[in-house]
Amino acid sequence: MTTYFKPRTDALQQNPPASATRRSVFRRRGTRRAKGSAARTTGVPRNRLELGAVLLGTAILYLWGLGASGWANAFYSAAAQAGSQDWAAWFFGSSDAANSITVDKPPAALWITGLSVRLFGLSSWSILVPQALMGVATAWILYLAVRRAALPATGKLREAHYSGLLAAAVMALTPVATLMFRFNNPDALLVLLMTAGGYAVVRSIQENKLRWLVIVGVFLGFGFLAKQLQVLLVVPGFALAYLVSARPRPVRRLLHLLAAGGAMVASAGWWIAAVELVPENLRPYIGGSQNNSILELTFGYNGLGRLNGDETGSVGGGGNGWGTPGLFRMFGTEFGSQIAWLIPSALILGGALLWLGRRAPRTDSVRASVIVWGSWLLVTGLVFSYMQGIIHPYYSVALAPGIAGLVGLGGVLLWQRRSQLPVALLLGAAVFAAGATAFSLLGRTPTFLPWLRWLVLVGAVLLAAAVALSGRWTPAWLTRTTAGLAVAVSLAGPLAYSVATAAVPHTGAIVSAGPAGTAGFGAGLGRNTAPQGLRRPSTQQGTGAGSAQQGAGGQGFAGGGGQGGGMGGLLSATTPSSELVSALKADASDYTWAAAVVGSNNAAGYQLATGLPVMAVGGFNGTDPSPTLAQFQQMVADGKIHYFIGGRLMQGNGGSDASSEIAAWVAANYQATTIGGTTVYELPG
Repeated sequence: MTTYFKPRTDALQQNPPASATRRSVFRRRGTRRAKGSAARTTGVPRNRLELGAVLLGTAILYLWGLGASGWANAFYSAAAQAGSQDWAAWFFGSSDAANSITVDKPPAALWITGLSVRLFGLSSWSILVPQALMGVATAWILYLAVRRAALPATGKLREAHYSGLLAAAVMALTPVATLMFRFNNPDALLVLLMTAGGYAVVRSIQENKLRWLVIVGVFLGFGFLAKQLQVLLVVPGFALAYLVSARPRPVRRLLHLLAAGGAMVASAGWWIAAVELVPENLRPYIGGSQNNSILELTFGYNGLGRLNGDETGSVGGGGNGWGTPGLFRMFGTEFGSQIAWLIPSALILGGALLWLGRRAPRTDSVRASVIVWGSWLLVTGLVFSYMQGIIHPYYSVALAPGIAGLVGLGGVLLWQRRSQLPVALLLGAAVFAAGATAFSLLGRTPTFLPWLRWLVLVGAVLLAAAVALSGRWTPAWLTRTTAGLAVAVSLAGPLAYSVATAAVPHTGAIVSAGPAGTAGFGAGLGRNTAPQGLRRPSTQQGTGAGSAQQGAGGQGFAGGGGQGGGMGGLLSATTPSSELVSALKADASDYTWAAAVVGSNNAAGYQLATGLPVMAVGGFNGTDPSPTLAQFQQMVADGKIHYFIGGRLMQGNGGSDASSEIAAWVAANYQATTIGGTTVYELPG
C-alpha cells in the first residue's frame, strides 16, 4: 500500500519510490485500499459533523463562565491593557503604557491579547477568549496531524478520522489544558504553535516538501517569542523524525533541517535584534534581567537558570518550594492530577506502534508520527522532571499534545489489529493503565465524586479484558460498544477534573487544575504558603518610619490597602479601594505615572483599576534594578510620578536591592498618608 496521504498527480506520485508502495504493516489483512476520490470522500459529511461536535464541545468547555476569573493573571492582563494604549508598549511587552519595564517573557502572547483589548475594550472576556480559541485551534490541528498520519496505515478515511478525533478529545479533556486555555499565560500560544509545528513536520515528511519544514521553523520561532527556550524541547524529536523518515538523501535531509533552523532563528531573531539595537533610553527595561538585556533573560532567568536553579532574583528552585525533582515528578502531588492521567497509556501505545512497525519502510508515516509525539512527551517530561529551577504545575500543559498524539494514533491502529493476541493484550493494558492511574489520582481528592474512582477502576478491569478478547468477537455492535466504553472509561477521570476546573475561577500567578479546594501546590500557595528560601514580609503593615525599616531590611513595599495580593503581593494583584482609585485618577494627566509600587502584580492591580500607567518598581519579584534609586529620584524631581504606594512585598532571593532603597528613601523624605486603608506618599516634584 502507498504511504502517501492522498493520491497525487505530480511526477513523484506517478513514479513513487519502492519503499512508498509497500503494504503498510498497520493495515488489517484482508482489507482493500479505498481508491481515488472514494477514499477521500466516504463519510466526509458525517466526519465533519463529528469533528464539529468535538470542537464545539471544546469551545463550550473553555468558554463557559470564563468571565468569573476576572483578570486571571493580572500581571499579563495589565500588560495587555498597556499594549492596547501604546504601540511601543505593545511591541516590547511593557507592563505599563509609559514603558517603565517589560514583563519577564517575550511579547508574542501579549500581541494577541493587546490587539483584542484594543479592538473590544478592556474586559476579562477580551483577554481570555483568545486563549480559549487557541485551545480549540490546538485540538483541531492535532486532529489534522494524527488523521494525516493514520490514513496511509488504515486505508480508510473513516478510521483515520477516529484516530484524529480521539487525539483531539484527549487534548481537550486534559485538565491542565482546560486550565491554561481558560487563562492568560503565554503557555496557550506556546502549545498552539508547537502543535502546529508537529503537524507541519508530519506533512513535510509525507509530501516531501521543504516548504512545510521551513514553516515548522517559523512556528517554533514565534513559539520562542511566546516563552523563549521551552520551545526547543520539541526540536530534537522533530529533527529526528525528519532525519529518519523523510525521502531525500541524508545530506539533503541535513540541509533541509539547516534551512528550518534558519527559519526558526529568523522568526525569533528579528525581535531580539530590535530589542538589542534600540538604545536603552528609548525602550523599557527588560524585566527579569539584571542588566537590561533580552539575551540575559533568555539564557539566565528563563534559560539555564530553570535547569540548574541558578536564577538571580527568583523565588525558589526545584526541591526548594517547587516540588522534588525526580523521574516520577509528573506523577507527584503537584503535577499528577494536571497531566498524568494518560501518560502510562500513551507510553504503552507508542511503544507498541514502534514494535509493530519495526519492519515498515523507512519513510513510514506512522513511525515518523510516533517519533514526533513520543519524543515530545519523553524529552519535555524528563526535562520537567529533573529541572532544578522554577517550575509550576501548569507548565505540564506542554506535554498534552504528545500524550494525545500517541493515544489517538495508537488507540485506533492497535484496535485495527486486535485480532493478533499480543496487540490485543497491549491495547487492554493501555485501557487498564488509564483506569488504574485515574483511580490513584482521584483518590487524592476523596471528597470529589468518591464513587467515580471505583467505577473507573472496575470498568477498566472489565473493559481491558473485553478489549483483549474483542478480536475473537464477530458481532459488530459488540465491538463498537466495547471500543466506545473503553474510551469513555479512559477519559472519565480527566473529563471530571476538566469540568471541575472550568467551574472554578482562577486568578493569580500560579494556578492548578481540579475541583475547588484541591490539595497540592497551587492550593498551598493560595493559603500564602511560601516556597522555602523566600524572603517573608513583616506581619506589620508598612506605614511611616516602620515602613522605612522594612524597606531598608530588604522586604520592600507593596499594596497595603484594599484586598491584598497573595504571598505579600508577589503572586496576585491588589484590589484598591474606590477612594484610592479616585485619588490616583485626580490630575493624572499631569504625570507620566499615576503611581509607583514595588512588584508587578501590585502595580497591575492599581493599573487595571484606574486605566493609568503604574510603575512596577523592581519588576515581578521586586529584584530587578529598574529603576535605580538615582533614576527614581530624578523622575520624582521631574514631576513624573504622582504617588508612591507603600506596604510590603515578599521578595525573591538575590538580585538588586534598588526597590528597597527606593522604599526607604520615600519613607524617609515624604509624609505618609492613608487613603482607603492604603499607605501612600504624594511625591511633589
